Amino acid sequence: MENKKHIAIIGGGPSGLFMFKRLVESGRTDLAITIFERKKKLGAGMPYSAEGANDEHITNVSGNEIPLLVTPLARWIKNVPKDTLDKFHIDPKRFNEYKVLPRLLFGQYLTAQFDLLQKLAREKGIDYEIRYDSNVTDLIDHPEKEIVTVEIAGNERFEFDQLIICTGHNWPHKYEGIVPNYFDSPYPPIKLALQLDHPVAIKGSSLTAVDAIRTLSRHNGTYEKKENGILSYKLSEQSPNFKMVLHTRNGMLPAVRFHLDDSHLSNNSLLSKEEIAAHIAANQGFLSLDYIFERDFKAPIREKQPEFYERIKHLKLEEFVAAMMELRERLDPFQLLKAEYAEAEKSIRRRESVYWKEMLGVLSFALNYPAKHLSAEDMQRLQKSLSPLISIVIAYIPQSSSEELLALHQAGVLDLVPVGDDSRVEPSPEGGAVYHYTDEGGTEQAVHFNTFIDCVGQPHLAFEEFPFKSLLTARTITPARLKFRSAEEGEKAMAEGKDVTRDQHGDYYLKVSGITINDHFQVVDAYGAFNNRIYIMAVPYIGGYNPDYSGLDFSEEASSTIIKRLSA
Repeated sequence: MENKKHIAIIGGGPSGLFMFKRLVESGRTDLAITIFERKKKLGAGMPYSAEGANDEHITNVSGNEIPLLVTPLARWIKNVPKDTLDKFHIDPKRFNEYKVLPRLLFGQYLTAQFDLLQKLAREKGIDYEIRYDSNVTDLIDHPEKEIVTVEIAGNERFEFDQLIICTGHNWPHKYEGIVPNYFDSPYPPIKLALQLDHPVAIKGSSLTAVDAIRTLSRHNGTYEKKENGILSYKLSEQSPNFKMVLHTRNGMLPAVRFHLDDSHLSNNSLLSKEEIAAHIAANQGFLSLDYIFERDFKAPIREKQPEFYERIKHLKLEEFVAAMMELRERLDPFQLLKAEYAEAEKSIRRRESVYWKEMLGVLSFALNYPAKHLSAEDMQRLQKSLSPLISIVIAYIPQSSSEELLALHQAGVLDLVPVGDDSRVEPSPEGGAVYHYTDEGGTEQAVHFNTFIDCVGQPHLAFEEFPFKSLLTARTITPARLKFRSAEEGEKAMAEGKDVTRDQHGDYYLKVSGITINDHFQVVDAYGAFNNRIYIMAVPYIGGYNPDYSGLDFSEEASSTIIKRLSA
């Protein structure tokens, strides 16, 4: 054991699963791996366990879009006990890789994959240990000894050569538990199993909001499929005044999932890492957002969908976003949802992609990893212009969720209110919240709701919210920041009150969310030196440098990058 390299994986959810898979498949037997998992089960993490789903919640990806683990999903389904499949209304004979799954069932799949990987590790002679019910309370780096310590529950300590932080989602509580009927997130969703006889305010319209809607609607009424196949909704007698009101800054609903030509967000025509590195070197150390937009979005469309390319070829990034948003802004969001549902049905039936939407997802995924090399100016453009469009289009709301939203709206139970960037939510001491916003007629509104749910999705958490405080106090980690290309722009941003600093060389930097990491997901200290012992895949804490949250695809890609560095 003395000659073994001791590696810890902090968190046994989906990210930990992919990292463990990489280590098991690395071909190395000189490893001793310890996985610290807060709960009693591996694989499911937050999204695919009771912490993030009830029976009614479904994945927004189908089997063919899931990165390969050990057993393909369609094959695994055939061996699931009948009573489990019956519970989720799944016929294994009719199931195929293009179907979405109940999230809790998918969590069982991920747990089963973790079991198979453990079996594989034993067969290969790899030492590993799973420590369940282990709440990691701190991480302490010891550069002089070249080790890092993992602290459990404030007392037990274990030493490792290297570790990977895979702690997954985190939904901090701000007012929940203090203000009655004020929810900082809809998770765990069992807390929303409420019978209510009043309107409910929902902030956001993302997949997170859809989760809340699926739960609340089932506890206040029933769905029924008519003879023509159209879904309808009827309120229960106990909830005649129940209603859900979505509040969104852009006044839009997410787009409907369609058939993807390439189900794994990759494309042979994308820029290679070498091409990106060469471009950065020739561009004063910056990645150009316009360069990525032209090469990783427009160029593939020119080859695959030339008629659409002709419409957009002269458009700059902001002009393209404005053109795509203009249609969405012009139409009623539920009418647009109905039209996109029909478009998506046709796409899936014919197995033909809505290609520009697919490439927008590919662009977001491709941009995620080198985003830390953007200038502060380009990051602000990304956040202001492209990211809002991406967040709507690549949400990929499943068909059944679309049917439910339309049924609820038809029944007068679901509405959407555009509230603009200046809106704010004020918690009410007696319960719920007051929503302050300016309506489309320019009138200031202050509407009280007895129940409020924040559904904007996983927040990008600040550097100061990083949970392992010894790494902060020792300055082992540092706040993420991006350099302004232009000192004039930096000075202007500082004057506008943005979180901008100026160093001794006169360069301006924009602080972004989370911590600084390098291209290998290693943390970077106050002197700009990367740490060879600590890697991080926990997306809430690296959102400033990795703005795209792509779930399992992110876990697969990040673990691939990390294992190459660990092996080197």
